Amino acid sequence: MGTVGTAVGAPPRPGLRERKKQRTRDALVRAALELIATRGYEGTTVDDIAAAVDVSQRTFFRYFASKEEVVFFVPRLAESHVVEAVRARPPGEAPLEVLRRAVLDSWDGINEAVEQLVPLELHMRVYRVIESTPALLAAHLRRATELEEELARIVAEREGLDVDADPRPRILVAAFGGVVRVAERRWSTGDDLSAEAMRDLMTTCLDHVGPALTGNWRTD
Repeated sequence: MGTVGTAVGAPPRPGLRERKKQRTRDALVRAALELIATRGYEGTTVDDIAAAVDVSQRTFFRYFASKEEVVFFVPRLAESHVVEAVRARPPGEAPLEVLRRAVLDSWDGINEAVEQLVPLELHMRVYRVIESTPALLAAHLRRATELEEELARIVAEREGLDVDADPRPRILVAAFGGVVRVAERRWSTGDDLSAEAMRDLMTTCLDHVGPALTGNWRTD
C-alpha cells in the first residue's frame, strides 16, 4: 500500500542525503550565475563560486567538471524539456509544426522549471553573458549542434525515416535551429531582457519561416 499523502505510482521522494546534495548543487548554480551575471565569466573563478556557498573547491568539482558546465546547467534543463515536448507531440503533426509547437507550447513549463532553480530574470541575464562571451558562445553553438542531431533523429523516427538515408530531418532541424539563433541574437542585442520579449521574438521568427523560404521578397 502507498504511504499516506503519496499518490500511487508517484516517484519515491529522494532520501535525506540526496536532498542535501541537490541543495548544494542548486546553491552552486545560483551563486555561479549571480556572480557571472555581475562580474562576467572571466571575472568569476571557481573559488569565488565555492566561497559564495561556503564550500571547498573540491566540493564544487564533485558536482561540476568545470565553470563552463555550471553556466550551462540551466540551459540544458530547458533543452531537455524541449526534447521531451517534441517526443510528446501528436502523431501525424507536420514536422515543422512539431518543432514550433514544442517550443512555444512548452514555454511556460520551461520557465516554471527554471524558476524552481534560479530567478528567471537571472537566467535571462546570464543568457546575454553567454551571447557576448566568445568561449561561452562557442560552447553554446557546439551544444546546439548536438541538440539538432538529437532532434533530427526524433523527427526521423516519428516520420518512419532513416535519418542517415533521408536528409530532410537534418535539413528541417538545421533551418529551425537557425531561426532560434536569429531570435536569440535579436533578443540579446535589444533593450528588453524579459522572457516575454524572447518568446515574442521567437514566435515572430518562426512565423516567418514559410514566407522566408518560399515567398518572393521583392516588393516592386
